[in-house]
Amino acid sequence: MAKISDERRLHFTETIAPYKEKINQMLEKEKTMLNGMHEGDMDFENKKVLLCEDMIYIASLYMAENALSVKVMEVKNNDALNDARKMIYKAIIYLEEIVTPTIDIPYSDLVPKHERIMNLTIARRYTIIRKLGLAINLLRDAFGDNSKWRWTFVEIEGRFATVAKNLIDMKSATKDYFDPSSLDYETTVFYIRMITKMLSDSADAYRDKYELSTRRVDDMRNAIRYLLALRKLYIAIGNAEPAEEAKKKAVVWKDRMDADAKKGISN
Repeated sequence: MAKISDERRLHFTETIAPYKEKINQMLEKEKTMLNGMHEGDMDFENKKVLLCEDMIYIASLYMAENALSVKVMEVKNNDALNDARKMIYKAIIYLEEIVTPTIDIPYSDLVPKHERIMNLTIARRYTIIRKLGLAINLLRDAFGDNSKWRWTFVEIEGRFATVAKNLIDMKSATKDYFDPSSLDYETTVFYIRMITKMLSDSADAYRDKYELSTRRVDDMRNAIRYLLALRKLYIAIGNAEPAEEAKKKAVVWKDRMDADAKKGISN
């Protein structure tokens, strides 16, 4: 790799200065918000939503820094990309704190959590999830296919799929899903299609991680949990055939995991 001149380094430092300033402002805003928040307050969960959106924005600023590094110095800024990854984790965690990180939680257990964010429309929930999904995709692309973080993205995208599913109020969604006259019909259909794919992809990704990398039982168990969560979703929207297919696949995967354990293949 060619040596980077002092002039190019200086130009890069000057170019990213506004981004760094904005990042510092946003992180200070986060501290201020957290210091003023108290669990049980009426707006506690809604403030967590705002913090999630702020973390997505900060992640985008870090990725912009990397893009400028590539453009100006023709080299990735791995520090900026790692900071973006941390911000995406924080965005996911803020949502997990609202609706839990449990993969195959019964929808009825989510009702009390949804009651605390009733003013959060499905349109806004869908927008937040799409923005977070875009940030994750951009970060994965920025790291590249041969990144050491390849398997880390299985966890990131799995946790993202979980909160995306848990954030939707299925009691309302299943009504709107079957009612073309509902104002939320189109958004609900798109949202449910999206999380259906996300759950399926996460199941496959965790199985690949088990098969190709870790041989850890907890990875295969997560793969099965995503299949069971997918089955619940299919049942909720009345898709009996794919629900049964997801169930059968979960049984096959569990049998495979148990057989590997007997052979001493899995950890």
